[in-house]
Order: sequence, then C-alpha cells, then structure tokens
Amino acid sequence: MSDGEEPKVIEEVAAADEPMDTMTALQHVLKKALANDGLSRGLSEATKSIEKGQAQLCVLAQNCDQPDYTKLIEALCHEHEVNLITVP
Repeated sequence: MSDGEEPKVIEEVAAADEPMDTMTALQHVLKKALANDGLSRGLSEATKSIEKGQAQLCVLAQNCDQPDYTKLIEALCHEHEVNLITVP
C-alpha cells in the first residue's frame, strides 16, 4: 500500500439485521455456489447431482414448458430428499 491510501472495504449487500426476501436470499446462495464451483445447471447436470446425492437444493423454473422435465425433477428430489424450490 502506498502512503495515504486506505484499504478498500467491500460492503455487503444486506446488513445482518436487515430482513431479506426469498428471491434475494436465493440469489446470494446461487452466487456463492457458482463461485465455489458447486452449481449444476440444466437437466442433465441436475439429474446427475441429485442421483449422486450431491444436491442439497434444487431450483425449478415455474415457466418450464416441458411437463416431463418437471415431473422428473420433482420425483428425483422427493426420492433423494432434496429440497425443491419453484421460482417465477
């Protein structure tokens, strides 16, 4: 550090005592999972992760137009006891 410069401080988006809505919390969780290489995207990757027992949370888009995909993911999550959340 050169003379006169102060260290940069990274501000957190939400304060610890401030309540957070579901979508904001989900965004934080997904960003952290992506940064730590723990995010599976797409039907194929999600199915593999759920079946291997690596998945802890599954996020399913409400506007998915393939009912077979929705049934498959819901059934796998129920069978392997993975938490499932449906988002708009």
